[in-house]
Amino acid sequence: MSALQPQPRPHSRIHWRTPITMVVLLGLLVGGAWWGWNSLTQSSAEQNCVDTLMPNDRLTSKQVVVNVYNGGAKAGTARAVAAVLTKRGFHVNKIANEPKGDKVTGVVLRGTTANAPEMNLIAGQVNGKVKAIADARPDHTVDLIVGEGYPGLRAKPIPSIALPKNTTLCLPSIRPTQPVPSGQNPG
Repeated sequence: MSALQPQPRPHSRIHWRTPITMVVLLGLLVGGAWWGWNSLTQSSAEQNCVDTLMPNDRLTSKQVVVNVYNGGAKAGTARAVAAVLTKRGFHVNKIANEPKGDKVTGVVLRGTTANAPEMNLIAGQVNGKVKAIADARPDHTVDLIVGEGYPGLRAKPIPSIALPKNTTLCLPSIRPTQPVPSGQNPG
């Protein structure tokens, strides 16, 4: 007969691979969130405009970049307004529905300051009053939002705005018009 031998006890192993993997993945997640937050809040975006001494102390339509948005007007209004502004010499950058989803009454302008020369020149194209909103944008473009009750554009627009002598304005870089993304109705 053979003698019974005591069986070795199974060692209680601690499986470290899973907790280590979880700690590493958690570290990557926290690091990615930190990097993303810093990139968002401390953007090093350069100013998209160039300081320019205004010739003849006037701002003309050829020096202004405008985005035309539909904020509640009937379909096709933004595209029609953009076509007229292009004929008048403005550089139309975007034509789309209002990106913030706001529904407006009449016409709303958004730009660097509420009384900026480019805002006044665009306001001079519209019949009736416009509501001007300052958003301190660095590129000096203007958003023209047409809404319900849009009064139309003037038959005789203001072609330019007089400026104080030796005025320097930060004029936006002129870029080609961006196409409307598929699935959006710019009307």
